Amino acid sequence: MYKTWFEAAIIRAIRTFAEAALAYIGTGALVLGDVNWLAVLSAGAFGFVTAMLLALTGLPEVKQDELKPPEEE
Repeated sequence: MYKTWFEAAIIRAIRTFAEAALAYIGTGALVLGDVNWLAVLSAGAFGFVTAMLLALTGLPEVKQDELKPPEEE
């Protein structure tokens, strides 16, 4: 019943992780050694958690009628 919602939420959270990590790296790092990878992962994880929490309010990719339990006959 919630499989569609969970898949959409995970995809959105992974994308948000990547966006947050890329934003944190920025253009200031000239070489890989200049990047604080712990901070990048931390920013990405925060984005992932935030996206999952926001998904609880609803996802435009998932229609509300897909979340309803099937009607008994």
